[in-house]
Amino acid sequence: MSRRLIVAMLGLGLALILMPQVSLAVEDHLSQAIEHTRQAIDHGKQGHADVLATHAEAAITHAEASEKAKANPHKAEAIKHLKEAIDQGKQGNADEATAHAEIALNHLQQVN
Repeated sequence: MSRRLIVAMLGLGLALILMPQVSLAVEDHLSQAIEHTRQAIDHGKQGHADVLATHAEAAITHAEASEKAKANPHKAEAIKHLKEAIDQGKQGNADEATAHAEIALNHLQQVN
């Protein structure tokens, strides 16, 4: 066998081995984004706007990592609402921030 063929086969094998791990990383970021968004909502309902903003910031970090790995319109919309939740949370508007976090959660849960 030629060297080129051997190198190509090794490269393909490596790619096939690593592909499922990339998919798992995307799913892990998505699940972390969902979990932090849920925590943000819980704190927002308790009137803790500052803690909501903290969890929304963590959620957006994971959502953006997931979006970067595999783009999806629901992720993009969730990120937009998480940003608004952070802004409202930092202003102390727990109710408004919670509403945006709930919309973000809805979009994150629709990602397939």
